[in-house]
Amino acid sequence: MTSLVGLVGLGFLALAARAQSKATLKVGDMAPDFALPSTAGKEIRLSDFRGNRVVILAFFPAAFTGGCTKEMKGYQANLEKVAGVGAQVLGISTDNLPSLQRWAQELNLEFPLLSDFSRKVSAAYGVLNETRGTASRTTFVIDKEGRIQHIIQGSEAIDPSGAIAACSRLGQGK
Repeated sequence: MTSLVGLVGLGFLALAARAQSKATLKVGDMAPDFALPSTAGKEIRLSDFRGNRVVILAFFPAAFTGGCTKEMKGYQANLEKVAGVGAQVLGISTDNLPSLQRWAQELNLEFPLLSDFSRKVSAAYGVLNETRGTASRTTFVIDKEGRIQHIIQGSEAIDPSGAIAACSRLGQGK
């Protein structure tokens, strides 16, 4: 009986350690830097925007799906507003680069999509759904200094207006 209690206790400790290893980012945290291949034909680093532009980092589950198509089309339709608030949109998913390139071309996207096929960036941002192997829909607004200033999760993130408004507030604060 004692060994069973010990095993159960070890099981709980293992679960707790696993839960703690998953990143949980919040407003005010520094956004983890990364370098990922993009549909723009070059590797993109988050740190390349530091000091220059606010970044809207929009994690989405999968290319060619309804909600993700609506979300990326929404950003495309609002690119002028995004530029007007001094921001850059980066869409990111765990899809492979050829799939993202085809989808971006199909949607006529003028902003880059990034392939996190290794799932390391999604894990670092705490948005990886390990069961599905995809990113959960989450948008991070990252200021020019690299700090997370706004987070939108779930279906609310399909509409880009919240991220654009957060970028606008950042511009007014300075």
